[in-house]
Amino acid sequence: MSNLFSLIPDQIRDKLPLTEDKKQLLQQQTITQDIPGTILRDFQTILELLQPNGVEVSSTYHQFSLKYLQQLNSQLSYPIDINLKRPVQKSYPYIHGLYFLLRASGLSQIITESKKSKLVLDQKILQIWQGLNHTEQYFTLLESWLVWGESELLGDQRDMFDQAYRCLLFWNNLPSSGLKINNYSEKDKLVYYPGFHNLALLHLFGLIEVTSVKPQAAKGWCFTHVNPKAWGNALMAVLTESRSNIQIEDYATFRLDFRIAFDNLKPYLQPYFPEWSQTLVIAEGGFTEGVYILKANLENAWRRIAIPSYFNLDEVAAAIVQVFDFDPEHLYRFIHKDRLGRTLEFNHPVVEISPDTCDFRLGDLSLEVGSHLQFIFDLLQEWEFDLYVEKIEPANDKMKKPKILESHGEPPAQDGEEEESWE
Repeated sequence: MSNLFSLIPDQIRDKLPLTEDKKQLLQQQTITQDIPGTILRDFQTILELLQPNGVEVSSTYHQFSLKYLQQLNSQLSYPIDINLKRPVQKSYPYIHGLYFLLRASGLSQIITESKKSKLVLDQKILQIWQGLNHTEQYFTLLESWLVWGESELLGDQRDMFDQAYRCLLFWNNLPSSGLKINNYSEKDKLVYYPGFHNLALLHLFGLIEVTSVKPQAAKGWCFTHVNPKAWGNALMAVLTESRSNIQIEDYATFRLDFRIAFDNLKPYLQPYFPEWSQTLVIAEGGFTEGVYILKANLENAWRRIAIPSYFNLDEVAAAIVQVFDFDPEHLYRFIHKDRLGRTLEFNHPVVEISPDTCDFRLGDLSLEVGSHLQFIFDLLQEWEFDLYVEKIEPANDKMKKPKILESHGEPPAQDGEEEESWE
């Protein structure tokens, strides 16, 4: 899938051509744990933090607590000084960026254990990761960051622009002689473009040099200079070339591709790095044959129901509504977070916001055992059903309709309150 990048302005293409000297630099570049940047060494540090059983994270944004932040900061290649009384994860941009890679690469998962959220490593994906060479690991992380990573992973508002767009826009405005930061006001202009976590990652990947200094009282990360490196200019030129023919409608197409594999930049970079052979694949996509055993929860009531994977989402909605004795004549949507934390929404056709529920089957969504699918029924009342995938059983040709397996509790009154009795 190559049609996946957000658009970039024409002036950026003009400023970042892939010239012969840049091609030569790419061909001569070697990649190790510390070259062209320390990203692989520092990423290994954060992987080790999660071994063997993961760490507890916050319940809302699933981020590291202070006790891990201070420990991790001291172990990185570029530990920073901050003078904040109550620092949080984003107060440490290098950690914030590495956390972003951890989530966007699919190497980690959020689980609930004893009603607490934990960030754990996916041991199956980790084993594949450990079999990659340094070049493959470097470009896997690069793509997970610039192409697949979305801001909502960090608790920010979701938008249509990927991290590559933000970094290219920043690079377009970055003087060749570097950027001098004279005060905190100038520094804070970089909060959104490219974002402090992106600035830190540009440094860790070896695209820029950053000069950090001690902060003032009650202030966070402070730096005085940002200088582009030749490697950064070459890599940004490749990124620009890779999206030269992308159209606005292509971005939506990418979001609905359920295959997750970090090989989209491969056609543009492998000619310079033939050692990039293996690809980390998180989800194959395609249709899953089988019968989904779903536990549908609504407030204090739940129903266990078996639904064939070939049912489209409209048919799934009808089945859920029926087992809870709700009036089906309402609009609805399904919301699903995939393995990378990206939010995918499927709307009732009448809503006229693509994608439509009638166009996707349950087996199209790459759901796994343990996945959650949110079902919002009645877009005015907004009844929130949690559909939890307990099992995926082999396909059963004789099964033509959903089957209720177990029922618990009375569903709430659909109008939101019991009707008043007349005396």
